[in-house]
Amino acid sequence: MLRFCKTILQKVSFDKNLFKKELKKSTRLVNKKEQMVLKIWCLTTFANYKDIILDVFENTI
Repeated sequence: MLRFCKTILQKVSFDKNLFKKELKKSTRLVNKKEQMVLKIWCLTTFANYKDIILDVFENTI
């Protein structure tokens, strides 16, 4: 499931709002351990969306 979430996030990364929506969905699809992996991956892969990523994960973890 984690690999699927990463694929989706890469495909929607062109749009901030869509990225945030899909990131929220992704956090619900993966377990707690995978959430941490996803957070680190997102921060390194999408550094320009740092504020969005931190906001989404702050409200889920």
